[in-house]
Parts: sequence; structure tokens; C-alpha cells
Amino acid sequence: MTSQKNTFKKRFGSMLRVDFKRLFLSRAFYIILAIALLAPVLILVMTTMMDGTVSVDPQTGKETVIEGFDNVWQIIGSLNTQEGADASLSMGITSMCNINMLYFGIAALVCIFVSDDFRSGYAKNLFTVRAKKTDYVASKTVVLTFGAAMMILAFVLGSLIGGAVSGLSFAMVGFHTGNLLLCVLSKTVLVSVFVPIYLIMSVAAKDKLWLSILLSMMVGMFLFMMIPMLTPLNATLIHVLFCALGGIGFGFGLGAISNLVLQKTSLV
Repeated sequence: MTSQKNTFKKRFGSMLRVDFKRLFLSRAFYIILAIALLAPVLILVMTTMMDGTVSVDPQTGKETVIEGFDNVWQIIGSLNTQEGADASLSMGITSMCNINMLYFGIAALVCIFVSDDFRSGYAKNLFTVRAKKTDYVASKTVVLTFGAAMMILAFVLGSLIGGAVSGLSFAMVGFHTGNLLLCVLSKTVLVSVFVPIYLIMSVAAKDKLWLSILLSMMVGMFLFMMIPMLTPLNATLIHVLFCALGGIGFGFGLGAISNLVLQKTSLV
């Protein structure tokens, strides 16, 4: 009778409540969230101050003009055109210091959260007493995807604040408000692709935080160049759909692999 009552739904619900509570009580989560909020403010203010500054290479005498953002929305995304594609491949400040870099910050959130479970002995006690490894992986995927989505929204909010402080233009050229909302939505949904990747690296490294972050960064680099194409400023419902399908596929596929890793390796 006891085994019949202990269904996946009940176990999963219990794990979700515990993990959400731990997330909201985690100091690291609020620190990372604050960084996601303040980073765009600092980036927009500093790049606006440096815009037009000329630097000279003392060896070659070559002059380089530092170009800042033309408008606030450039820190959130680029237009999905041939020009936008070319711009996304450049190595300027505006192409590197934008919201896409935050997907590497998500690795820190996932790795710290999971590593703490193994370092403190919580995971070993959890699997011994009550939870199954499938429940653990599923709960962590949902909770950390929520946390990562909050980081994206915090960065967008910080971009609006930074734009207002730095006096940048809010003009929308080549896209409209609907595209912008779909862009933010697609970027938020896209975290469901990266979280399972970082989760499998975290459960493989367990209490070795440095190793999990290193592995996550290395694997995340392979998908980094896809972010501008999947989440442009002129995004449509198709972009959101692709991100959602990718999240579902990665969630189930890599979730199964994460469960297998936990099954086949020691919990310490």
C-alpha cells in the first residue's frame, strides 16, 4: 500500500517544494541575480562614456575608435538580417558585452546549486532516505530553469535602467514591440536548453565545483554562436517554438543521461 501511494507525482511535488525553498533561501542565487541586474547598467554607462574614444597602439601607431551602443536594445539582441549576422560575428564591445554572455552566468547558478548538494552530504542522505534520482534530476531541471529565467528578466530590467541612466535611445529600428517581447520570451525559454547541459556536468563533477563550471563553459561554447540566430530582436513565434522544442528535447534527453550518471557513479 505504501509503494502505491508513493507515486512520482507526490515525490516530484515534494522535491519541487524543497528545491524551491532552498533556491529562495540561497544567498548565491540572490548574489547572481543582483549581478545580472547591475551588469547591464554598468555596461551601458561605461560604454556610453567611452563611445568615440580613440586608442593608439604605441608599437604600430594604429588608431582604434571605441564604439558604444547605438540604442538600448543592442544589449539585448541583434536583428536577424545578413548585416546583423555579420555584426554578431565581430569582436567589438557591443557584440560581446550583451545578454548572451549571461548564459555562461547560468552555469554558475546550476553548478553552485548542485555542487552544494554533494558537498554538504544532502544528496547522499536524500537518495538514501526518500528520493529517487529521476525525481532529483527532474526537480533540479525545473527549479534551476526558473532561476535562470529570473536572471534573464533581471538583465532585461537592468538594461532598461542602464539605458535611462546613460541617456541611450530607446528607438526601435527594424523591429517593433511585439518582436521585442518575443525576443525576450525566446531568450527566457532558451535557458531550458542550457540548464540540462550544465546539470549533467554538475552531477558528473558532483562536489568539484571548479570542474563542473569548467566543463559547463566548454560545452556551452559550442551553442553560444546559436543564441543570436535563435533569439534576434525581430523574433517571431517560430523562434520561440524552436527554443521551446529544443528545451523539451534537451530536458528529456540530457535528463535521462544525468539520471544514468547518478545511477552509475558514487554519490560522494
